[in-house]
Amino acid sequence: MSWLNDVVTAGLALAGATLMLLAAVGILRMPDLFTRMQASAKAASLGSGMILLAAAVHFAELAVVVRALLAIAFIFLTAPISAHMISRAAYFMGVGLWERNVVDDLEGRYDRAEHRLESPPGVGGS
Repeated sequence: MSWLNDVVTAGLALAGATLMLLAAVGILRMPDLFTRMQASAKAASLGSGMILLAAAVHFAELAVVVRALLAIAFIFLTAPISAHMISRAAYFMGVGLWERNVVDDLEGRYDRAEHRLESPPGVGGS
């Protein structure tokens, strides 16, 4: 059964490392900050989660498994929120979108002085 543990550990570690590599390539190749943030938040959090899961499977001790699962939960809870907050701050500071970007959902709907999002017509009341 030891070989099965080694195969699962190697598979998880390889998949995690591949996702981390794809996150790094995404950061280098994506055209603007917002798509870079998406690549780093999704692929890097999933990749690091798989590597931590590989460590938990490899050591197979309760203390290690609990720590790895808590770390995975922490990464999955904080990475998307931090990416969203950084992207939001960049948008409001005026960081430009990619010139081939088709849709800007916030354009004309956000009051930069009061930091309020205006509802589209017909939503939220009268």
